[in-house]
Amino acid sequence: MQVTFHPRACRFLKTRKAEKPNNEPLYASTSNRETIGDTGMSNPWIAIGALAVVALAIPLTMMAVSSLLRPSVPEQGKRTTYESGEVPTGSSRQIKFNIQYYMVALLFVVFDIETVFIFPWTVIYSDAAAELGMTTALLPMVVFITILAIGLGWAWRNGAVQWVRSPRATKGADTYE
Repeated sequence: MQVTFHPRACRFLKTRKAEKPNNEPLYASTSNRETIGDTGMSNPWIAIGALAVVALAIPLTMMAVSSLLRPSVPEQGKRTTYESGEVPTGSSRQIKFNIQYYMVALLFVVFDIETVFIFPWTVIYSDAAAELGMTTALLPMVVFITILAIGLGWAWRNGAVQWVRSPRATKGADTYE
């Protein structure tokens, strides 16, 4: 199995460039990626499966050992709702709260994930622009940002980004019972 690395990522590795027998650099057929030798693993899914098993086994083992070693002292106070140190009063179904917090959190998550997609693209943009041309390399990100801008415009038009709304707009629309 051949492992390929992006040239900018290889500058952090202290390895030599793999070469063909005629001393030409070994690159993937259409991309500017350096190929570094065989890893010795016949199937990469074995490593992924082993990592998944370890990722599940460690927390489950910690929880099992913790439940066996900790003292268990059940009492009624531990099973009640915690209300910032105050004694709980009334039913939680009678309390109305503004759902605006969820809209702000949702917009934050959307634009946070946007940065997760934009940063890797910016790293490879100059290489992609040199290889494919500026327009071809820029087009996918323009489409992506356009879709996000349309979504933000829709949220803005529907009042999701306005923190304070008029009383007429909030009449039962943004509360949850």
